[in-house]
Amino acid sequence: MPKTTHRADRHPASRYGNRPTMKDVAARAGVGLKTVSRVVNGEPGVTPDTERRVQEAIDALGFRRNDSARVLRKGRTASIGLVLEDLADPFYGPLSRAVEEVARSHGALLINGSSAEDPERERELALALCARRVDGLVVIPAGDDHRYLEPEIRAGVATVFVDRPAGRIDADVVLSDNFGGARDGVTHLIAHGHRRIGFIGDMPRIHTAAERLRGYRAAMEDAGIPVEDRWMSLGVTSPERVRRAAQEMLSEPEPVTAVFAGNNRVTVTVVRVLAERSRQVALVGFDDFELADLLRPGVTVVAQDSAALGRTAAERLFRQLDGGLVAPERIELPTRLITRGSGELPPAG
Repeated sequence: MPKTTHRADRHPASRYGNRPTMKDVAARAGVGLKTVSRVVNGEPGVTPDTERRVQEAIDALGFRRNDSARVLRKGRTASIGLVLEDLADPFYGPLSRAVEEVARSHGALLINGSSAEDPERERELALALCARRVDGLVVIPAGDDHRYLEPEIRAGVATVFVDRPAGRIDADVVLSDNFGGARDGVTHLIAHGHRRIGFIGDMPRIHTAAERLRGYRAAMEDAGIPVEDRWMSLGVTSPERVRRAAQEMLSEPEPVTAVFAGNNRVTVTVVRVLAERSRQVALVGFDDFELADLLRPGVTVVAQDSAALGRTAAERLFRQLDGGLVAPERIELPTRLITRGSGELPPAG
């Protein structure tokens, strides 16, 4: 009878657990545990031939260093948490990548999650990361009360807020110049002859939305243009809500001749609404977005540098961890107006 070979015959150890240890590496390489430790941790005192034998044993066994003991010795986990609003939003891609690159340069792992613009979910996620002993947090806040983090900060968790400030605590924050950027975008439309300019933005409780509305109002006031309530619409950025707001502004007896869109999601919906209409309407959006330059006309935008926001926040975080900072600071990065055609259209008729 043919012999049946079971998996247990070929692999006596369980597929899960029973990972190879430094003792296994030492036995295979014929060296002591201290020698393996020196090779694994990149310490001197090992001859090239011995290091080669140890490395061959590591590769053959699939050994991976267990960092738990090192964490206990150093009091650091070499990990940081990032709490975003929405992982699917293209604005946060470069920001997250920049935080990860800074973390990687410091030998740290990044763990991120999304609050979905829900303050309670933000709180749960941030505290869950703290429970896993991250060394620091970069938070894009959904809520306006962050006192729940005070015990964690006192316990040594470095914390930096980005894109929006913390609520009811004093903490480092890295922002874009939302007010100045919006004012520049609306001033640009005014300079091209527009007086009836609509503003469609996010929910007014959100810091960035409120600051961009303030910039819109300031530009109109500087130009001596009274703002009518029907020209402004703030709320959720769902396509249905934004479409309805844009259509109402464009269907008045004296419709707006230009629209300032408060973020990239709003801009995309407004572009679709304008494509369905024959009358020419100027458009400037806050935030750049993919393919904005390929539309006809290209979409003029006020661009933030989301990668710079993430990089600056992460660098600030690691300076905290290294003990190089004392008082919290508010850092504001400039925006940039990119002209592509839509914001340079004159009023129709």
